[in-house]
Amino acid sequence: MGHAQPVSSFNLHHSKPYKVKETSRVRASETELKDKLVSLNRVAKVTKGGRTFSFAAIVVVGDGDGTVGQGLGKARDVSEAIAKAVDDAKKNLVKVPVHKGTIPHPQLGKYGAGRVLIKPASNGTGVIAGGAMRAVLESAGVHNVLAKSMGSSNPHNVVKATINALMLLRSPQTIAKERRISVDKVFGQPVNRPDATEA
Repeated sequence: MGHAQPVSSFNLHHSKPYKVKETSRVRASETELKDKLVSLNRVAKVTKGGRTFSFAAIVVVGDGDGTVGQGLGKARDVSEAIAKAVDDAKKNLVKVPVHKGTIPHPQLGKYGAGRVLIKPASNGTGVIAGGAMRAVLESAGVHNVLAKSMGSSNPHNVVKATINALMLLRSPQTIAKERRISVDKVFGQPVNRPDATEA
């Protein structure tokens, strides 16, 4: 007996893996990026001479206009670990659709044991999300969104699951082009037709 989907009331695009054309790689030199430290973990290695400490940093970078990326850096020094993470994040930049400060539609994202749900919100709502998800969404330029982490709380999985959800988003222009209809019809706005007025 299968488990019930907790978010079955939403039209989530997670059953079919979409190849999103607009989610393209972005070069770090093409845009001005700001970085945010998500997590800093100290790792102790026990050796014959005692303990050796090293640091692992997770960093999210973005331009606040639809470009976002994440990276991991490891080093013996905190500042060096963060610098490595920033460089790694700049190599993993992707472009995601942001529509009027929010996302186009609800979307479920997965990575490993991480599972997140993001939903569009009206203007003035703000970013309703936890720490790791908030860093990703704010870096991507999403100002109004409702987000919920429903799986692992590990920041590695949460960050990657959130970016996965953003990469699966499709803009209204893309949907209109695929369906060969106007953008107004995608939003359900009535289209004035001559035969409709005559009837």
